[in-house]
Amino acid sequence: MGKISKDDPLSEITFRRYEKPNLKDRDLVRKLCLSIGILQPGDSRDVVVDILYTLLKNRGEMSSEEIREKVIDIRKAKKLPVLGVASSNIRRQLKRLRDIFLVEKVANNYRVMENLSLNEIMEEKLEKFLIPSVLGRVKDYMKAVDEEFNSK
Repeated sequence: MGKISKDDPLSEITFRRYEKPNLKDRDLVRKLCLSIGILQPGDSRDVVVDILYTLLKNRGEMSSEEIREKVIDIRKAKKLPVLGVASSNIRRQLKRLRDIFLVEKVANNYRVMENLSLNEIMEEKLEKFLIPSVLGRVKDYMKAVDEEFNSK
């Protein structure tokens, strides 16, 4: 029997609450990635942290190859395993960052969304657009489930 429906989400976002920020540098970006669900707790495959860190630190447009080179440099400097740095994986992680509006693609380069601060991105993109659309759809499912199980 084949698949009845496709279970791939149209969009998704996860929020986790941690203690107040008291970290610096890459560790601070790592905790942000955990907080917004683009990194899972205990996940050692954290190249997405270095990608976001690179874009935040350089604040200009960069090609995926430039990002890859900087990520390799960061991982070597921090004595981290140089894993997950294949060009295809860098582009996949950039797509994940684009999907939650932190990063945008301009021609063949990437940058922090509209060169905004992360706080502005949170207010303008996530709070006003992504979160309401996700919550609205969750409510649609809750209503449909209520109708399905409360009408019998």
